[in-house]
Amino acid sequence: MALERVVLATGNRGKVAEMRRVLAESGSPTVLLGLADLAAYDEPVENGATFAENALLKARACVAATGLPAIADDSGLAVDALNGMPGIFSARWSGSHGNDRANLELLLGQLADVPDERRGARFVCAAALVVPPAPAGLPAEAVFEASWRGRLIREPRGTNGFGYDPIFVPEGEQRTSAELTPAEKDAASHRGQAFRLLAAAL
Repeated sequence: MALERVVLATGNRGKVAEMRRVLAESGSPTVLLGLADLAAYDEPVENGATFAENALLKARACVAATGLPAIADDSGLAVDALNGMPGIFSARWSGSHGNDRANLELLLGQLADVPDERRGARFVCAAALVVPPAPAGLPAEAVFEASWRGRLIREPRGTNGFGYDPIFVPEGEQRTSAELTPAEKDAASHRGQAFRLLAAAL
């Protein structure tokens, strides 16, 4: 049973556009709304211990506020040399949430003495779907997780992305994530993979 309308619980227009592309590719008839399409509500504090917990927190809050099925994702960068950090703190690594430039510059500074062969990293995404009440055969809550392996370079390159994209070179690539086209990124990225799994559930 397909869901007619679903909210992607984010104010990030890039993520909404990405999920809409994935839904269109999958042939899903579901109409995707973003938070900009709805009345504002108090978004929850992301205090979960994992990407999955944070994604579920955001999706549950959206369902409670809107009464509509909701999707939320939490994603970030796990750096080998930093024991998997910044991880769930990726968006606020420098102290203020969503300051991409400050986060990137702080991370590059922390990795300045790390040799190239030890600059491995992976992007991780958990995408949660919460449905009230669950239609027959569809779980009330589900989480889909994926990762994207690569390495970190020393200087940012590219403008087709956000966050840590300009310093992340995926395995098998010479270009950074921010130098890939949207279609190339959708096909390979952690979020593209997780969103495709979720789209299949819709």
